This record gives sequence, C-alpha cells and structure tokens, in this order.
Amino acid sequence: MNNGNLAESYFFEAQKRLKILRRYLEEEDYSDAVLEAQEIVELCLKAALRFVGVEPPRYHDET
Repeated sequence: MNNGNLAESYFFEAQKRLKILRRYLEEEDYSDAVLEAQEIVELCLKAALRFVGVEPPRYHDET
C-alpha cells in the first residue's frame, strides 16, 4: 500500500469516527467525545503526513 492509499484510509477512518463522535455529543457523553475527537485529529494528522510523504513515527514520545 502506498502513502496515497494509506492517507485515504486514514481519512476514511476519521470520517467513520466523526459519526461516533456526533453520537457521543447527542448523548452528552463528553469524556468519550473528547477521546474520540483526539483520535480523529490524530488520524487526520497521520493522513496529512502520509499525503506529503512523511512516515509518522510509530511510538509516543515520553519526554
């Protein structure tokens, strides 16, 4: 799978998660909504990086 396909895949997953986020907001489940929103932002950032040819790191910086 090339970077363009991976970027598309990440954006598609983010769109699916937006539907889940809306549901959390409708139910006033704000803690889960915040977590879901964070995941959406992360997926979109990874997609944007892949789109321009940058490999996102596979670890979390603990510093």
